[in-house]
Amino acid sequence: MTLDRSIFLFAGVMVLLSVALTLWVSPSFMWLTVFIGANLIQSSFTGFCPAARLFKALGIKAGCAFQ
Repeated sequence: MTLDRSIFLFAGVMVLLSVALTLWVSPSFMWLTVFIGANLIQSSFTGFCPAARLFKALGIKAGCAFQ
């Protein structure tokens, strides 16, 4: 699995998890969903993604989006 696909998988899982936590635990978890969305938006403009740096440090090979 490449870094690109890992980031997409991680973002999708985090969005679904945050929505589930919002529904079943506390409405305050909506802020996690907002944070994830804001992070996705800023990474599209800047090219900087903290999760990409972490996954790269773990040894996941780069794809074409995060080089």
